[in-house]
Amino acid sequence: MKHWLKPGLILLIAMTTPLLLLGGGDAAAGKPVYDKKCAMCHGAAGEGKEAMAKMLKVEFRHLGCKEVQAKSDPELSKIITEGTGKMKAVTGLSVTDVANVVAYVRTLAKK
Repeated sequence: MKHWLKPGLILLIAMTTPLLLLGGGDAAAGKPVYDKKCAMCHGAAGEGKEAMAKMLKVEFRHLGCKEVQAKSDPELSKIITEGTGKMKAVTGLSVTDVANVVAYVRTLAKK
């Protein structure tokens, strides 16, 4: 085995394991986390709070809309943990919490 292959393989596994874990979130466990950490801006059903949108001078997309739902789980996880635009990163969440919130957001998809 080449001398660089083993460290490279270990690094690849270390980087992808959290992403693989994110795919198995529990929506029921994600709802209380969403209610505590997200609903104050995004609304109880993902509709976005009008007062918060005005204050931030942004337009919230419903979290169930096609544009949001088209994002991959890793993309949604990154938005949650790093923020985007005027949205700040959500702090105090474990990898499991993030996966669970992503799973809950998937339940908001418009039919």
